[in-house]
Amino acid sequence: MTPTEPLPARAALPVDLDEAAHRCLVAGFEGTTGVPDTLKRLIDRGLGGVILFTRNIRDAEQVRGLTDTLRALRPDLLVGIDNEGGGIGHLVTAGAPEVPGNYALGVVDDPALTARCADALAGHLAALGITVSYAPVADVQRQAGNPIVRTRAFGDDTERVSRHLRAWIEATEARGIASCAKHFPGHGGTLTDSHHDSAVDPRPYGELDLAPFRAAIDAGVPLLMSAHVVFPALDQNRPATLSRRILHDLLRLELGFDGVLVSDALEMKAIADRYGEAAGARIALAAGADQVIVAVPDLGVTLACRDAVLEALHSGALAESRVREAAERVRTLSSRYAEPPAAVGAWDAEAGLEAARRAVGGRGVPARTTGAFVVDLFPAPHPALNWGGEDLTAAVRELDPSAAGTAVTGEPADPGALVDVILRRAGDRPLVVATSDAGLYPWQGALRDALTARRPEAVRVATGLPEADAAICSYGRGKVNLRAVAEVLVGAR
Repeated sequence: MTPTEPLPARAALPVDLDEAAHRCLVAGFEGTTGVPDTLKRLIDRGLGGVILFTRNIRDAEQVRGLTDTLRALRPDLLVGIDNEGGGIGHLVTAGAPEVPGNYALGVVDDPALTARCADALAGHLAALGITVSYAPVADVQRQAGNPIVRTRAFGDDTERVSRHLRAWIEATEARGIASCAKHFPGHGGTLTDSHHDSAVDPRPYGELDLAPFRAAIDAGVPLLMSAHVVFPALDQNRPATLSRRILHDLLRLELGFDGVLVSDALEMKAIADRYGEAAGARIALAAGADQVIVAVPDLGVTLACRDAVLEALHSGALAESRVREAAERVRTLSSRYAEPPAAVGAWDAEAGLEAARRAVGGRGVPARTTGAFVVDLFPAPHPALNWGGEDLTAAVRELDPSAAGTAVTGEPADPGALVDVILRRAGDRPLVVATSDAGLYPWQGALRDALTARRPEAVRVATGLPEADAAICSYGRGKVNLRAVAEVLVGAR
């Protein structure tokens, strides 16, 4: 049986139950204009939502045309996207407002400015016809070695994270866009990225970072997204996405959340490698999730997840009441957010640059470095987050065309030879050496140290979390983060 074939012949589920099961799915797909026939059939049977990625984005006019086409098929279809800011998003070619990312906003610690940045992102989504934003990140950056949260968090303090979450959620709600606090009950205490492997947060219950999620719930957040993380203090065996103890007992009963609980993408390896996407969908819904995301564009995976849910309903392994409850929550969400606002007012396009500048300001900075040679060391962009890979050299050259430099995005085969080449090219120019989370990527630290050993006057820049001896820190690699650093380097402000 192929994924596109119907289930084996048996008594059909009631139409309303079949529709309820489909409402519990959010699907990714290929295409920028037309809608695949398989997706049309899913939408016709009640598909709850779609999630857009860079593969679906060409420009603003095209995106609005696509969202209009989707809603013409089913007006209550939710259309969502990851839209955190700070270079983490998929709408660059559609003119997304540039904001610096959460950690920089937390450093500035001006919730009104955070609200202006969130308003700009939400206003842009509304103009495109996208009404669900899978943001903001509610995780707290706890582990120096955490590979996935880092500058996506508003900081390492729960109170600071909580106040900025409230500002973000309230500003997004004011635009008629649904926000989604993620990743419940927190991904900041792990040393593993759940995109790639099983992740565990070993802390006792009293040390878990639940306060930001309480703040998000108090602010009226309509969605929460679960983490594919095991919390032994809560459930020894299953990640949060698949744990009834976490999704039902903790989130529903203890924290009182009654909105839509959506899973992180099921194809992430923490779920797919151990359980499989289809089993993951069934278990997540049974545990208390209301929707599960299948972000990959292969609709065969979505169909396999759908069929696993329908089969479980047939067999009784998944209770009808649980699916109907989940679908009703999705219907309630759709009634508020499926249709984009009829009118979209202007937003503050300068809020993001203001925030980035204020984050960089207030630290010891070097004298003007006209004609610098910039060495920008950073890891390759995370494929799921789609950061665009902007580099500091380009940002500096926009302000100082006499500057030059190079970007290095991976460990070189011969570091010594590369250092020689860089220093030869730099000549007697002022040298700037930027690293991005060198603690996670030792090759960066080794190159930085080799360069500065021979050029001790070089200006050190950190474009991730703060690093020792860095004269400037941007707290992120969004375009405005790098612009703000460039302005300091060339003395433009």
